Amino acid sequence: MAQAYDHLSGWFERLNDDCGYEQWSQYFLSGLRALGAGKRGLEVGCGSGAFSRALARAGYEMTGCDLSAPMLSEGMRLAREEGLRIAFVQADAATLSLGKFDFLLSPNDCYNYLPPEKLPSAFRHAAASLKKGGIFWFDVSSERKLREKVADNVFADDRDEVTYLVFNHLRGDRVEMDVTLFVRRSDGAFDRYDERHTQYIHTTQALTQQLRAAGLEIVRVEGHLGEDAECSDRINLICRKP
Repeated sequence: MAQAYDHLSGWFERLNDDCGYEQWSQYFLSGLRALGAGKRGLEVGCGSGAFSRALARAGYEMTGCDLSAPMLSEGMRLAREEGLRIAFVQADAATLSLGKFDFLLSPNDCYNYLPPEKLPSAFRHAAASLKKGGIFWFDVSSERKLREKVADNVFADDRDEVTYLVFNHLRGDRVEMDVTLFVRRSDGAFDRYDERHTQYIHTTQALTQQLRAAGLEIVRVEGHLGEDAECSDRINLICRKP
């Protein structure tokens, strides 16, 4: 079975075209301006770079990093098509070392892919990657979402050119996701691709404790697009380096 995003990379944004990328990006743009963030940003776990492209269009100097080489290739292709200058670099969030930035942004579950024992290192490296006063803003899927909505459930998306299936299984502190893609070839037949994703369940309390231990100040904790964190499937943790 392939690694996460080896095959999904080319379809990820199209299969997520209902997630509200434009509104989501505006939420970050408004929030970064309100926080007085500088213009040099790093998107950690950038995937195919949807948020990096949105910030680059708004005048930010963006770098995107991800562990998945296929995702980075897709990000470079999409940025090139828009005529945007974004640097894409392969890097692990747990051992991040790409220089100093005004802000680090990491939307859409990057840190759910890190097991709990790697989070202290990840947060120390995030803090070390920020200039004084810099912003570290990331989100995770909430414990409630992963345990009650995702775990032991099946999701599907059937389109003319691709069919997406994901079978999710709760394994203690994590959810293992077996993804299958059926991709239509030019002759009308379909190729099948399988890959496995693992997302770890992190509580807000544990995350805030580890962020403070890494020397970061918690500015606020809120749900998706600023909604109440207690009722949200997605938790935003917004921090500043003193």
